[in-house]
Amino acid sequence: MSNHEEEKDNLDFVFYIVALVSGMFVGLILDKGFTWIFVGGVLGLLTAAFFLNVLVRGRGEKI
Repeated sequence: MSNHEEEKDNLDFVFYIVALVSGMFVGLILDKGFTWIFVGGVLGLLTAAFFLNVLVRGRGEKI
C-alpha cells in the first residue's frame, strides 16, 4: 500500500494549441494579408497565457 498521490498530466499545451489555431484562423478571415495570420496567432497565444496564469490560477489546489 503506497501513500502517494498520482501526478496528473499537465494539459496546458492544449489551450496553447487551440489559441494558436484560433488566432491564426481569425487572422486569415481578416483578409488583410499574411502578416495578420501571424499577428492573430501571437495574440491567441498571449490570450491563452493570460487565461492560464491569471484566470485559472490555483485550479489544482485543495481547500
